[in-house]
Amino acid sequence: MTQLSHTRRPQPAVPRATTLGALLERCTRRLQRARLHYGHGTERPRDDAAAILWHVLGLPPGPAPASRRVGARAVAAVDALVSRRIAERIPVVYLTGECWFAGLPFRVDPRVLIPRSAIAELIERRFAPWIDARRVRRILDLGTGSGCIACAAARAFPRARVDASDISAGALAVARLNIRRLRLAGRVRPVRADHYRGLRGTRYDIIVSNPPYVGRRELAGLPPEYRHEPELALAAGPKGLDSVRVILSGAARHLRPGGLLVVEVGNTERAVRRAWPKLPFTWLDFERGGGGVFLLTREQLAAAGRRRRRIA
Repeated sequence: MTQLSHTRRPQPAVPRATTLGALLERCTRRLQRARLHYGHGTERPRDDAAAILWHVLGLPPGPAPASRRVGARAVAAVDALVSRRIAERIPVVYLTGECWFAGLPFRVDPRVLIPRSAIAELIERRFAPWIDARRVRRILDLGTGSGCIACAAARAFPRARVDASDISAGALAVARLNIRRLRLAGRVRPVRADHYRGLRGTRYDIIVSNPPYVGRRELAGLPPEYRHEPELALAAGPKGLDSVRVILSGAARHLRPGGLLVVEVGNTERAVRRAWPKLPFTWLDFERGGGGVFLLTREQLAAAGRRRRRIA
């Protein structure tokens, strides 16, 4: 005779109303225990917890009273997003659909790389002391993704026109959305281009780029969070140099006299130094952290090109 078990299965906890402060602490502890990877728009578990709470509650950026009541329905929504962050290793800004860059809010989704470049700090300084901001009239954001660098540059240089180029139609759709949201459609132009192909010989005062720079071996070892980002925006050949090589080879032809080339290469910095030992890179430092960003002038690039031709 079969005996039936009367053991009850554990039931999921029913969400209960609580305070914002208590919920923030609880979510932070859950995220801490999960040992996730950070650096995609947030730096620590508490940042992720706050981003989810503020998103669900529709709160404006900035502090909110810890004693604010959070209803059971909102608690359930918060818990669901925290569970997805943990189980699927989705970066939190893809869950909320928004990321901040250079003090500006940007819509983001898996069609674009998550904005996180240290170049934001350089834009906020208007590229000082490397160029006279008063004479900047044209800027190229090469590989614009979400449009974050292009839009931030347009805000920093209100008299400049900015081309936001990308090879990805999906990325350009996101960039167009951000350009409209920030009311910059009159000065920021989305352009479908493969590096310089598609720019029709336009010349710029500043070319700035956060291109793909991850090598094949490094790409295979990245934390799961990176799998949610478009591989096209990360992978750059065996050593991570394919895109940088194209950018360097054509920059002088697309820069005006006195113009700047600024490129982020991240962990590929050492490989870049080895590949181009005679280029006089200026490697930039940032107060808020980050690195692997080099600067070259048009004149430095042109001189290097003349040396190569003489050798050839």
